[in-house]
Amino acid sequence: QLQASGGGLVQAGDSLRLSCAVDGRILAQYSTAWFRLVPGKDREFVAAVSWSGSGSTYYADSVTGRFTVSRDNAKQTMYLQMSSLKPEDSAAYFCAGKRGPALYSDPARYEWWGQGTQVSVSW
Repeated sequence: QLQASGGGLVQAGDSLRLSCAVDGRILAQYSTAWFRLVPGKDREFVAAVSWSGSGSTYYADSVTGRFTVSRDNAKQTMYLQMSSLKPEDSAAYFCAGKRGPALYSDPARYEWWGQGTQVSVSW
């Protein structure tokens, strides 16, 4: 139901946009989010967006001001525009979804998960 893509190898300071194709059956009153995972560390919340109304958003402090989450209802796709990338942003990025418009940073709140896409940032 969720398919992430767009990862790659970039240099510090570069930009990259990730996409997450969302099953149309889970739109409307649902919300989706981006998480990232580095081996040996816990899954980290990145950003979330609601698919209802104007689409409220919620960001982790570590990416606020650098990353922008958005969604395109017609294309049934969520995006993560990443700018001013840092080596510490290197991770496997996953998209996740849940029922309801409320946005959470707790991965246990999300019901569906897609496969990850790798982002590597070098100096």
